[in-house]
Amino acid sequence: MTDDYRDDGVEFPSGFLFGTATASYQVEGAVAEDGRTPSIWDTFSRTPGRVLGGDTGDVADDHYHRWESDLDLMAELGVDAYRFSIAWPRVQPGGSGRVNDAGIAFYSRLVDGLLARGIQPWATLYHWDLPQELEDVGGWTNRDTASRFAEYSARTVEALGDRVAGWITLNEPWCAAFLGYAAGIHAPGHRAPAASLAAAHHLNLAHGLAVPEIRRAATNDPAVAITLNLHVVRPEGDGGEEAVRRVDAVGNRIFLDPVLHGRYPQDLLGDQSALTDFSFVRPGDLELIHQPIDQLGINYYATNRVRLQPGAPGQPMFPSTQGIDWLPEAGPLTDMGWNIDPSGLEELLVRSHEEFGLPLVVTENGAAFPDRVEGGAIHDADRIDYLHRHLAACRRAMDRGVDLRGYFVWSFLDNFEWAFGYSKRFGIVRVDYATQQRIPKDSARWYAEVAREHVLPPRR
Repeated sequence: MTDDYRDDGVEFPSGFLFGTATASYQVEGAVAEDGRTPSIWDTFSRTPGRVLGGDTGDVADDHYHRWESDLDLMAELGVDAYRFSIAWPRVQPGGSGRVNDAGIAFYSRLVDGLLARGIQPWATLYHWDLPQELEDVGGWTNRDTASRFAEYSARTVEALGDRVAGWITLNEPWCAAFLGYAAGIHAPGHRAPAASLAAAHHLNLAHGLAVPEIRRAATNDPAVAITLNLHVVRPEGDGGEEAVRRVDAVGNRIFLDPVLHGRYPQDLLGDQSALTDFSFVRPGDLELIHQPIDQLGINYYATNRVRLQPGAPGQPMFPSTQGIDWLPEAGPLTDMGWNIDPSGLEELLVRSHEEFGLPLVVTENGAAFPDRVEGGAIHDADRIDYLHRHLAACRRAMDRGVDLRGYFVWSFLDNFEWAFGYSKRFGIVRVDYATQQRIPKDSARWYAEVAREHVLPPRR
């Protein structure tokens, strides 16, 4: 094995899932059709200055109308599974009350279409598109939102729970809580660190309340999971370990510990004591949150290096990190400015396995690069190299005993990349936003070969 993770001839077991992933607001469009009402991302993206270029998800990839041809393309690539998310305001407009039959029907057609093509449906119940009406009464800072989420989850699984192979309650609650309520760079765009900690707890509670509803309503014994974007944080200099501890507490353990251990870490409570007394954590909450799950979904993109530095402002998306300095990572970098380090993925998988002993799934991993169309083709060698190296990291983790069940490349399609609008392309399939033409990139053909053969092909 080489240190750069460019291992050749790496084999994966026959049952290992090779999938692709998207999210509803990023691809669907049709934001005002068939009874769908606004989400916080509709509101946020239409607010001047919030999203690069004034872009919105109003049309996105028009997947709502083009889903059949998109699934045909997915089948052509031969992937085993598709992870999509369900838009809460499409299924339950306003976030409570009646179910929208037209919204459920869309996802039912999607699930049936996947099954007809031999592709496993994996559904994420929350990928950040909170109904705006719930945000108007506090959003995730309001405890009642957790109860509303449990109700929405129940109604959705009652409709689809005979066919979906895997249910994921929440995608990256860290982003929802801290990018949305502390840093203000994601919807709903607030900058209230204390409120973001309450939001994090209520997201945990939403997960805990939803899991029993999924198990009650599903009839096909699906895998139930949560997906976390866990941070790989490494120390630099004197005091670096203390900086890592503080960032790890509010970046990782604020979700891992209550969900998987039934407690909040004491050091987290101490670190955040100047902001909150955690009185929003009520008796019995941790028991509700600590539900048995079948798998842990992990999203991984890059690593961080931190050190203690007096006077450093910290990062607004990591509350109470004043005095911690984030250092620039060495290149090469993706188009997002994120470093490429597959060792971080191996480290994260091994840590999660050793601490929790759960089956793991990489539910997102991928890279944005400034793709160029040349003669009708996209020769994205950088993306192929990125995927090769990170899949090699997965195999190395498996060789160390990690029970890793699958890998979902992010993303199937170029799409609306949140506050970056349409300026960043993560897809293995290019989307021409003016015409909605789909063009499989070289990486799509490469990934199809991997999915078919379950072997990383020799680097060309």
